[in-house]
Amino acid sequence: MSKARNHIFDFLCGVAILRMMLNHITSFCGLSHSDWWQQTYYWTFFLLSFFFFKAGYFNKSLAGPTLPFLKTKARALLVPYATSGLLSCVIYFLMLGMASMRYHNLIEHPTWEHLWQAGGTFGNPPLWFLLSFFATYVGMHLLQRWRDLTWLTPLLPTVSYWLYTHDNPLWLSLNNVFTCMFLFQLGRWWRQVAGRLSRLRLFSLSLLLVTLFVVLNVAVHGEYTVGTNIWQGNPGSTIVLLALALCGLSGLLLAVRLPRIPLVNYVGEHSMVYFIGHFPVIVVYRFVHITFGHSLLGRWDDFILLLLIVPIVCSWLVPYIERTPWFSGRFPQAGRGE
Repeated sequence: MSKARNHIFDFLCGVAILRMMLNHITSFCGLSHSDWWQQTYYWTFFLLSFFFFKAGYFNKSLAGPTLPFLKTKARALLVPYATSGLLSCVIYFLMLGMASMRYHNLIEHPTWEHLWQAGGTFGNPPLWFLLSFFATYVGMHLLQRWRDLTWLTPLLPTVSYWLYTHDNPLWLSLNNVFTCMFLFQLGRWWRQVAGRLSRLRLFSLSLLLVTLFVVLNVAVHGEYTVGTNIWQGNPGSTIVLLALALCGLSGLLLAVRLPRIPLVNYVGEHSMVYFIGHFPVIVVYRFVHITFGHSLLGRWDDFILLLLIVPIVCSWLVPYIERTPWFSGRFPQAGRGE
């Protein structure tokens, strides 16, 4: 089942990455308020949360000495954050300067407070993900070391919700970490449940969970945007919907043993590259158009071109980024202790 599970979770990662790129392209083209995108988000709001769920599902242990654990996770997550963030800043300010020279005026006014208030960097806001991932691992490691308090994780989303009601005061977009810790532990618990069930029983249970998600998503809809820690609707129903969707969908695909889907699975297998690389590509495309006096807002032709250009460029970057540990986080023995 290990290969089947890898194929299935890679598929879900690929879908999540493609949906994330679609979200950012839609935003850049001013189409975020379109009815078709609102409906898409309505049914897929949980997908980015899947990465924290998957990390917990495949995590073998959070134990061990704290300092080596922190070093391993820092090399895998914080080093790529710093290097890709620095490169993204260079690209952003170069493109900003080029566009500003065209109009003889600074067309955007970035503020330095952004560096510590938001988790992303100039030219690559989605990098919040790596910081939140690191903080999630640290939090879960500490909970397990302290008499294994991981059973408290279902209560942690209430902390994220409370922070949301207070305008998300934590720096570096870390208000979401408490919910991410719950999602991580949910993945660990779901693996234990799924591992004890026969294929037929897993299929039946997962189908029930997916059906409940569909019904409840209409009846008591709630949305959680993990990147910005924004809650919509009742927070309790939102967490239930997240758990139903993540467990139900992954369990259903595990039970039917979905085969490898080449293009989507390839994106999932190399998700780190697409994650850190897609936004700078969009930034360059946008500033080049601004420099020549063209806006992307409402332009379906640019929308379609970006849908093609962004994944193609990221696919071309895969071997280069993955061979460079400073960007991929794949240092020798970096995975030890997981």
